[in-house]
Amino acid sequence: MGDDEPVPETKLTSTKRQWAAGGKFLTGRVARPETDRLPPGQHLVKDWPVLDLGQQPHIALETWRLDVTGLVEEPLSLDWKAFQSLPQSDSLSDIHCVTTWSRYDNRWQGVLTRDLIDQVMPKPEAEYVLLTSFDGYTTNLPLIDFAAENAILATRWEGAPISRAHGGPMRLVVPHLYLWKSAKWLTRIDFRAADRAGFWERNGYHMRGDPWLEERYSGD
Repeated sequence: MGDDEPVPETKLTSTKRQWAAGGKFLTGRVARPETDRLPPGQHLVKDWPVLDLGQQPHIALETWRLDVTGLVEEPLSLDWKAFQSLPQSDSLSDIHCVTTWSRYDNRWQGVLTRDLIDQVMPKPEAEYVLLTSFDGYTTNLPLIDFAAENAILATRWEGAPISRAHGGPMRLVVPHLYLWKSAKWLTRIDFRAADRAGFWERNGYHMRGDPWLEERYSGD
């Protein structure tokens, strides 16, 4: 196809034009200088502490599944092979836990959330996602945060498969929010018109969780 030839009209191109016209998924985040890299109240660690609800489900790749449901044009139900066939990307990011530790320069591999969004094509009324894990954990995100440039459905960390303790075989990573928003052992992504509190949000945590605003708890 030549540079001057029109792109064939499809549901995907039509939807993306609507997103562009409305500034969809522009987060407004700006690059921070090195002196502002560590959010307030955080301290650096070299390891990666393990925090969970006391369960670490064992998920065989043969039975693993990710369902993408709700307000989308093309719902998906992916087994491991189908998930691996989606575009694979590398990403480098810092992570920040609400328990006050941060870890710099984590290398991830997996599927960028924006590439998944391209596959399912959210409907115009979709504004939020509700994430559900294999252990029953849930958390909520504005769609604009889920679609951040470096948000990734990660299967590998530092060149190796993500361990079971850290959410393997696949977990979400949304680096610009506190890590409780990055659901481990992810099994369902539901696109919604209205926000709905997840597990920690129902138990006193902030509905969004921006580390630079210290949005730790519901009153912050």
